[in-house]
Amino acid sequence: MGHPGEKAGSFRCARMTTLFHLYEFIMKKITLLFASFAILLTVSTSHTLHGQTTDPDWHMKLRQELPLLGHRNWIMIVDSAYPLQVSPGVETVETGEDLPRVLREVLTGLDRSVHVTPNVFLDAELPYVTDQAAPGASAYRQHLKEILLDRPVKYVPHETLIKQVNDTGQTFHILVLKTTMAIPYTSVFLQLDCKYWPAEAEQQLRRTMGAK
Repeated sequence: MGHPGEKAGSFRCARMTTLFHLYEFIMKKITLLFASFAILLTVSTSHTLHGQTTDPDWHMKLRQELPLLGHRNWIMIVDSAYPLQVSPGVETVETGEDLPRVLREVLTGLDRSVHVTPNVFLDAELPYVTDQAAPGASAYRQHLKEILLDRPVKYVPHETLIKQVNDTGQTFHILVLKTTMAIPYTSVFLQLDCKYWPAEAEQQLRRTMGAK
């Protein structure tokens, strides 16, 4: 028959061992939880850096935002090297698709809308990009002409457009749809205007107001 002190000591030892294993189990769970949280935070950050998102359904994004956009807003369909801008109003979405396809869908949506119509701006450098320097440039220009049809186009230097977008993004929302296009100066800049109130009507209104 063992001494009472020996039994008490054995009991305390067993209890300490159990507590140690419980502590070890809890710490492993906490470590795993923090690791999972860190991974989720990293993924989330990578997808929303400075307003950039990788949207698996950019079509839905376009349909959701189009009713909210009005005159002074922009929709841009840009090549793959277009810079990520940090103006608060600029939202960049990676489409993972080619530029002509995205442009067609955007123009179709605008044509069907009752409230906005696009003013089309292209880089002034585009007509001077050669096939030797950028294979496929001529074919793209022809394709672009077929997509835009008889829409009026204004050619503006690339840096001027970037600055204008940056300045506008301080106050107004700009949706940038980034594509897989790998030819320079191919981006299409669509400045939205009011479809049911043309510029001529606005000018006449101002003249009338000024005459009083």
